[in-house]
Amino acid sequence: MDAENAGPKRVTRYDWEPSYVGIQTFLKLPLSLTPADLVAGGIDIAIGGIPWDGTNTARAGTHLGPQGIRRCDNAWSPPLNRPSQMVRVDPFDHLTMTDYGDADVVPGNPALTQKNIERFVGEILGAGAMPVLLGGDHWITWPNVKAVAEHYGAGNVAVIHFDAHTDTAPVPDDGGVGNHGTAIRQLVESGTVKGEDFIQIGIRGNWPDPSVTAWMEDQGMKTHYMAEILARGFDTVLDDAIAEAKASSAEHVFLTLDIDAVDPAFAPATGSPEPGGLTSLEIMRAVRRITHEVGIVGMDVVEVSPPYDVGNNITALLAHRCVLEALTGTAMRRAGIQESSYLDPRAAGGPGAPAA
Repeated sequence: MDAENAGPKRVTRYDWEPSYVGIQTFLKLPLSLTPADLVAGGIDIAIGGIPWDGTNTARAGTHLGPQGIRRCDNAWSPPLNRPSQMVRVDPFDHLTMTDYGDADVVPGNPALTQKNIERFVGEILGAGAMPVLLGGDHWITWPNVKAVAEHYGAGNVAVIHFDAHTDTAPVPDDGGVGNHGTAIRQLVESGTVKGEDFIQIGIRGNWPDPSVTAWMEDQGMKTHYMAEILARGFDTVLDDAIAEAKASSAEHVFLTLDIDAVDPAFAPATGSPEPGGLTSLEIMRAVRRITHEVGIVGMDVVEVSPPYDVGNNITALLAHRCVLEALTGTAMRRAGIQESSYLDPRAAGGPGAPAA
């Protein structure tokens, strides 16, 4: 494509088009395929898919996650608007966004796929946009954050990590690339992210074993277990996690959301479901607060496996809405809203609310 024709391209055919009609992009956004498109479009946020399931050790199907998340919207477009009824902010009023298509995954070749993912994320960052990435199993966070740290500097990116599992298993010394249970350890051991700059929320179940937990503690990782959430309340723990991110020596924050952080009652379609997790409302509020109050330079949503979505797309829909909350929180930050835990008073029934 020559430079004078570069820029995002609308791929909707009709003036009003349901989300399930035609070529599917996230929110029916215009499509960009090259860094030149991102630059020409002045893009703030690029949504990218990483349809990879090749390092999954549990139930398969996460390679279908990006497609499932994109197509489970339920609104008509254009015009493009998504005003939050919680905060009365519309991301489209503050951000220029595009769908950047999918990374080049190579089935059976995780090493080459890793290089391709790093290049894909690097293209977005190099064009001045923020990557919001749809997975894919959780191993993709390893190349995702590597690319972000290459852009901003190793050790200069903190990670907020929602998950049922710590993903800190050691990588066997056999020349392998790891799997979706090793990505966080790989980031720490490689020096990409300092252990003290990892903030984990929602950990539960019957793994890891004590040796792995001891390794995490030695690295200074900040892990907020569901036991702590039960004892102290989710909002208190979230307040602490936000304060930890703000106090980090790293200048930038990446948010990774494994959908199994949420209880399988709300998100059954995932490779490693673990009962006793967060609610949909809690995770959506957390994503909005973090992106608003801390600010992020990248995000991924991983481990959505549509074949297990029991016929009603509730997991993919929740992942979609978490991305939308991230866009809303980012827009709130750009709009200059300062109040923490902000809700629009008209929606929340406070001063300024409509009379009954």
